[in-house]
Amino acid sequence: MIMVPFHFRLTSSLEKVLPTMAPESMEDDILRGLRGETVSFQIAYQCDHGGPGENSTSFFVEVMSPLRDQLQLRQVALVPCAFPCHDQWDEDYLATAPGLYPDLLLPLHQPVRAVVAQWRALWVDVKLTAATVPGDYPVTVYIKDCDHHLLQEWTVTVRVLEVVLPEQTLLHTEWFHADCLADYYHVPVFSEEHWRILKSFIASAADHGVTMLLTPLFTPPMDTAKGGERTTVQLLDAYQQGKGYRFDFARLERWILLCHQCGIDNLEMPPLFSQWGAEFAPKVMVINENGTVEKRFGWHTPATGDEYTRFLRALLPELKRFLIQQGMLDHTWFHISDEPSESQAESFGKAKASVADLLEGCQVMDALSSFSLYQQGLVERPVASVDHIQPFIDHKVAHLWAYYCTGQALKVPNRFIVMPSSRNRILGALLYFFDLEGFLHWGFNFYNSQYSRELINPYQVTDAGEAFPSGDPFLVYPGEGGSVNESVRGMVLKQALYDLRALRYLESKLGREKVLDLLLSLSGGELSFTHYPKDERFFTAIRKAVEALES
Repeated sequence: MIMVPFHFRLTSSLEKVLPTMAPESMEDDILRGLRGETVSFQIAYQCDHGGPGENSTSFFVEVMSPLRDQLQLRQVALVPCAFPCHDQWDEDYLATAPGLYPDLLLPLHQPVRAVVAQWRALWVDVKLTAATVPGDYPVTVYIKDCDHHLLQEWTVTVRVLEVVLPEQTLLHTEWFHADCLADYYHVPVFSEEHWRILKSFIASAADHGVTMLLTPLFTPPMDTAKGGERTTVQLLDAYQQGKGYRFDFARLERWILLCHQCGIDNLEMPPLFSQWGAEFAPKVMVINENGTVEKRFGWHTPATGDEYTRFLRALLPELKRFLIQQGMLDHTWFHISDEPSESQAESFGKAKASVADLLEGCQVMDALSSFSLYQQGLVERPVASVDHIQPFIDHKVAHLWAYYCTGQALKVPNRFIVMPSSRNRILGALLYFFDLEGFLHWGFNFYNSQYSRELINPYQVTDAGEAFPSGDPFLVYPGEGGSVNESVRGMVLKQALYDLRALRYLESKLGREKVLDLLLSLSGGELSFTHYPKDERFFTAIRKAVEALES
């Protein structure tokens, strides 16, 4: 019999286990969690060489605990990253070369087969609920070979704190792409099967801390090549009626009910005008008086032309009345257009002026990185990119949101696959520190190429066709039968939002100034979107501060 030397290691949930690099062992064998959050760690493994037969490189894993019913084990799978980063990067990247990197979380199948001379990992979650009794719980991991001989054993202590995680007050949207789900699963838009799949993904979004859902009243005019179009997803039924219009909001009502069922209570309407300048109308389908469906508005329609303006002046008052009836107007946010530049200020301003009276009293926000455009009054509720947010913070802009995407690649937080997880997790502490109202990201499930020219398979293409750094276009993967496969990045984002909520608890007990002082002391006296801790001890210290209040 040939003995195969396995190597096993317990490692932190913030460690990305790269195939060619031995991971760091977990520093602390006590995982502290508030009731209501999920605490996680990883089991890293490797074998030096394989003997004859599959059994020589396979093993079984068993995790025992009084919290056994709250445990989940998953495999961390490698995904292809053909475009891992832009042509400029900073020192805080794990890698910059194309290759296979850990991200996808898949159901665990036993025995686990090790790949010779590669480090891989299993992901272990302990899901604490509000009903979990506070105290210390052992979580013991047993690793056995295929003959059931014990190879390795560890025990981790999960310390459940008295405190129940406060409700999330942060407004959070990860743009939800309903068309991508219909396309990927090859189901008719808004068929019963599509609604079933939508429910699965909306529930997953809520579990990721999403509190506001991009709602396709009409097909959102984002990430679409000029002259091109995305699969039509339009909740609105618009009927031509003489020179006017009649509207049916039945599908929108069903959408709202589904959001409520999944735990999301805020709606984000699609921009009323095209992306990158607000020069055109979005694609809107209208049912003619003879019953045929026509693409009435789109790239062929000027944003502020008489025809589209007349349509909006008919639609928006009716939509507002419907939202008031649903108790949703105060929970609905509108957009004019996304991220206007200095050169697009005039067209954006004209588009905004054409609907200003119609949106009076409504909540309107847009991404805006130019502080000078904010000073000109172009956007009242700005969503600033994290690499341009400091002037907004310095001027104490009210209702300030933050976002990052493909362009925020140097120094600031982000969640590209080749970035360390600490760069993802720090977001929660920064959102708290600067007391931001919300956070936006454009890609919960964007499974198209850039500009939506082609459909992609997210298991093969993680970069929208070598357009955006891998991981930027989506946070979750489409699973079998409409299920959701999560990612390491998504789990770490959850942890970031748990941090934010834990800090809110500390604020309720200590006051905001003392919590700010705590964060500054933990970060060496300075904390900003370009200067922040990268060590796991920073995040552990937040839980220890909660624990200290209990003693």
